[in-house]
Amino acid sequence: MGEMEVPADAYYGASTQRAVLNFPISGLPLPHRLIRALGLVKKAAAQTNRDLGLLSRRRARAITAAAQEIVDGKLDDQFPIDIYQTGSATSSNTNANEVIANRATEILGGERGSKLVHPNDHVNLCQSSNDVIPTSIQLASAIAVNEELIPALERLERALDTKSKEFLPVIKTGRTHLQDATPIRLGQEFKGYAGQIDESIRRARGAIDELTRIPLGGTAVGTGLNSHPQYARIVAARLAKATRLPVRETTNHFHAQATLDVLVAAHGALRTIGTSMWKIGSDIRLMGTGPIAGLGELRLPETQPGSSIMPGKVNPVIIESMLMVIARVYGNDTTVLVAGQAGSIFELNVMMPVAGVAMLESITLLAAAARNFAERCVDGLQATDRGPELVERSPMLATALNPVIGYDEAAKLAKESIRTGKSIRQLARAKGVSEKELNKVLDLGKMTKPGLEGPGGGG
Repeated sequence: MGEMEVPADAYYGASTQRAVLNFPISGLPLPHRLIRALGLVKKAAAQTNRDLGLLSRRRARAITAAAQEIVDGKLDDQFPIDIYQTGSATSSNTNANEVIANRATEILGGERGSKLVHPNDHVNLCQSSNDVIPTSIQLASAIAVNEELIPALERLERALDTKSKEFLPVIKTGRTHLQDATPIRLGQEFKGYAGQIDESIRRARGAIDELTRIPLGGTAVGTGLNSHPQYARIVAARLAKATRLPVRETTNHFHAQATLDVLVAAHGALRTIGTSMWKIGSDIRLMGTGPIAGLGELRLPETQPGSSIMPGKVNPVIIESMLMVIARVYGNDTTVLVAGQAGSIFELNVMMPVAGVAMLESITLLAAAARNFAERCVDGLQATDRGPELVERSPMLATALNPVIGYDEAAKLAKESIRTGKSIRQLARAKGVSEKELNKVLDLGKMTKPGLEGPGGGG
């Protein structure tokens, strides 16, 4: 394609520079985690090719050392290509090959650009962009889930579980359809929230299982042309050891690199995790409304002034921050879905870079938001007296009288309570229900436990 001027201090070569000029789109290069994963793959490939007798020990040592520098983040500035590039990210694989080849050549005492270590013949041996890039995206995502998201979710689960125990004595009005329902303990609500996050952790681990089935070894179209039959299995074992994750070769190379089904499924888990966090944050925000004109059952931590004009106003800003994160995750989920659907054409998906970047952004954002929510909101939550005060006045306590006076009469009491403001206890007493019976059926603590003495029904 002719000559191409490359910066004198660059480790990359002409192919990378052409891609820089071809894609002046966002100014955003690939994230570090994806570059690091590329380095891990190239390092494991060099060591495997050495063991298979395909690469000299001298070159393998130099490639390994250069790839390790990429893993360590020392060469991030040598990856200038925009996210929005060729759909297979061939440009970025070539970028890695050129950087590693020139740095390895330098390590061996050669002159940069001399190709003492060749970017294709040596660094890219047994590989293709078409299997290296999806492998790197999946590997980077699995590492991020393991190192960032799961620890953050575990922190949030601990915070919610602690509050569940702390709030267990507090009995308040339950709500269904945003209307009063039978009593519930505030601690039971938080037990439900902690359970959602426990399930989120399980789903995150399931995403790792999806992501660690790598397509490496399929080369161009899944057939494995120009790759040693044992290469992929050995590289996968090396990557598993390096990452401490269950990395293994896919059982079907043809679907593994022709689609982004793995990313679509894994990001689906992230979307579900975000939805759980949205529900928890929204509930806590609603219970903290007020302090006078809202529910006011929870007192949220005061993190910063809430208004530039209203003195003393405090807003649920930590929750608002988290909900915006989840909105972004939903957007990323659509990006991954469209990339998987529209980009999978015959033997290759051609929307890989944007899907990989969206995946990594969602993981990082969810992890940061979950940890921040735990530390700056959940840890500091306090129960107020408002919940216990309101539950005594709730017309839905009439439900407990179903076994005593029947559903129809209980319904009349509930409506009368709403109309007059009198408590169910007062109205039932006036209807002739004995104090002993009232104390038995209107035992709030008992109403928060399973049992046949209480009411049935739903809604």
